Amino acid sequence: MDDGSDEQYLAYVSGRLGALRRFAYLLCGDGHQADDLVQEAITKLYARWARISRVDNVDAYVHTMIVRTFLDEKRRGWWRVGLFGTAPEQQAPERAGIEDRTVVRAALSQIPPRQQAVLVLRFLCDKPIAEVAEILGCSPGTVKSQTSHGLETLRRLLGYRIPSTARGGDR
Repeated sequence: MDDGSDEQYLAYVSGRLGALRRFAYLLCGDGHQADDLVQEAITKLYARWARISRVDNVDAYVHTMIVRTFLDEKRRGWWRVGLFGTAPEQQAPERAGIEDRTVVRAALSQIPPRQQAVLVLRFLCDKPIAEVAEILGCSPGTVKSQTSHGLETLRRLLGYRIPSTARGGDR
């Protein structure tokens, strides 16, 4: 890229790197994996920058790349390459309320990956249904049903009981 688009790419990545990493962290719950997701996305972004830089919403495009990379990693399953013989030491918790975040993160990780992506996009990233549908490449109805199923599973995992009247049933 010798037409000045390298500078545009660097400006975009420099300005958005923190937000992209936070987004990836919300999806996966692990700082190292979030870094890997972002790195893979911005590497692909660089290769396609001449075309992508002309789209209306570059952030939505990059979010789509990160979500798809996340979902692809979940599909890889057991054959994922491990580079270390032992797990690295965990970092100390940074802020108060870590117990709640840990419990929610653990429950969220037990939800199927697409439902997890929908819940993160809808509730943690505050994306509208139409944008989530666009990012995931599905219909708005699918987003709604995945949201409903994901929330139901999350509530069950966290031990919340939903009164039968709230679900439309008889008492």
